[in-house]
Amino acid sequence: MATATPAVEKPRSLGLEDHIVVFEGVTWADYQRLLEIRGDKSAPRISYLEGRVEIMCPSRYHENYKSLVGRLVETWCLERGIEFTTLGAWTLEEKELDRGVEPDECYVFGEKPQAKRPDLAIEVIWTHGGLNKLEIYRKLGVREVWIWKDGELTPHVLRGEQYAPARKSKVLPDIDLAELASFLDRPTTSRAIRDYRAALRRGG
Repeated sequence: MATATPAVEKPRSLGLEDHIVVFEGVTWADYQRLLEIRGDKSAPRISYLEGRVEIMCPSRYHENYKSLVGRLVETWCLERGIEFTTLGAWTLEEKELDRGVEPDECYVFGEKPQAKRPDLAIEVIWTHGGLNKLEIYRKLGVREVWIWKDGELTPHVLRGEQYAPARKSKVLPDIDLAELASFLDRPTTSRAIRDYRAALRRGG
């Protein structure tokens, strides 16, 4: 029988944290049933790793940062002529690997309409706790995962069968992630996009 375990460290302040619960002893059929009950909604996000399931209701701030990062990635791609497809919280799962995850944002680059996995997944760590998402992505074969945490955006590149933190992205090698992250403090998404676009055009 599935049992709940604590998964959240002390919150920053009441109402600002993500709500995360992890259940142990969950079968693949149980996980599929949870996805079915949740339906096409974007929340809660549900992850599965070898008999453990995480149910996460993201806070407003989590959603704000994941959307900001995504919109700025899209702005960079448009300014640099990079073809991309936005796939949001695409449910990535494989029964044989006993894993499933829903990214905060994810992308396929180039024209690959039949892609089975995103080239890039983005994860925001706002409230610590829960499942190890990199361990899920690793077996699913996602080429690169960017993790935003404490104001920094770090790419994790799949090398062989393990992720390694890297100084720069491999799927978008020309993007300056420190520069992108510096625009996440703008008061609105539209302001962040305008300011970032202007900086990209000044820099050529």
